[in-house]
Amino acid sequence: MAAVLHVRGSVLVGAHDVRDEVWVVGGRITFEPPGGGEVESVSGFVLPGLVDAHCHVGLDSRGAVDEQTALEQAGTERDAGALLLRDAGSPVDTRFLQERDDVPQIIRAGRHIARHRRYIPGVGVEVEPDELVAQVREQARRGDGWVKLVGDWIDRDAGDLRPCWPREALTQAIAAAHEEGARVTAHCFGEESLHDFAAAGTDCIEHASGLSTDSIEAFAAAGIAIVPTLVNIENFPAFADAGRKKFPTYADHMIDLWERRYETIGAAHEAGVPIYAGTDAGGQVAHGLVAQEVAQLVRAGMSNLEAISAATWGAREWLGRPGLTEGAPADLVVYDADPRTDVAALGRPAHIVLRGHLVR
Repeated sequence: MAAVLHVRGSVLVGAHDVRDEVWVVGGRITFEPPGGGEVESVSGFVLPGLVDAHCHVGLDSRGAVDEQTALEQAGTERDAGALLLRDAGSPVDTRFLQERDDVPQIIRAGRHIARHRRYIPGVGVEVEPDELVAQVREQARRGDGWVKLVGDWIDRDAGDLRPCWPREALTQAIAAAHEEGARVTAHCFGEESLHDFAAAGTDCIEHASGLSTDSIEAFAAAGIAIVPTLVNIENFPAFADAGRKKFPTYADHMIDLWERRYETIGAAHEAGVPIYAGTDAGGQVAHGLVAQEVAQLVRAGMSNLEAISAATWGAREWLGRPGLTEGAPADLVVYDADPRTDVAALGRPAHIVLRGHLVR
């Protein structure tokens, strides 16, 4: 690669800030033309590297993976244009990936914290409510500013989704995370747990498929973000089929959540709940699908520009990472077609620049 990369066309610095060109010098963004040096040029529609705000590098459908597989997962995200990942819980310590310059930046949440026998075996750290605060503090110190709780899961005795934690224990745990300088997010499929997490002061909820009028109002008032992972909610009918013989009430519940998914997320958007794009990659969902999630957000009622922001400018601001700003690390994606017109263009990156290197 040449010493200087000149990127021309429509440089989408923000939702309403479009420039004609940007330069990459010494691996960083600049809008000032350099004085000299060998120059390589690409052109097109330019966005900050996409964000997958719910990703599990180090996990697949069988559980924890080895380091080589985790590296390949991160590479798949990179090749899809996702250059910033919020890893929402992993059984693998992925800090080794943060030492590499050929994979996306990863914001880690440590391991899932789950109730005993109330999550996928071997994936999370399993504790009881009286141990929750201590475990939250431990995972907050292991992560990069996020803690991931399993907020609800099937209760075999009840035969349906039920909250995993008493509200008092949640309130204490979330306060402890905040004391440690971490934000809290939680896996929540059903309705009940959302009220508890809102009252306890959570920062974010994953999936949020059980939102209703009351909980939407609470989330909007408190500024609680959601990452719907609509590409994973597509799997709810399969989850229902797998559990129907033993847990028919649960199966019917999952089908109901699936059938009203677009209405639910659309209502949250209309109410002003912050929404960000994430896929739940790892486990049941393949890596590299953030463009499909953006398209799903549009289907749920977001405009093209709003859905793009949920995976670029807005998501980066929420996570405290720069976009296409002067002096920022050069992580950007170039498209031949304008994603503002057709968000499907996000699935066809023409060029990818990672840490200032043209990798494609």
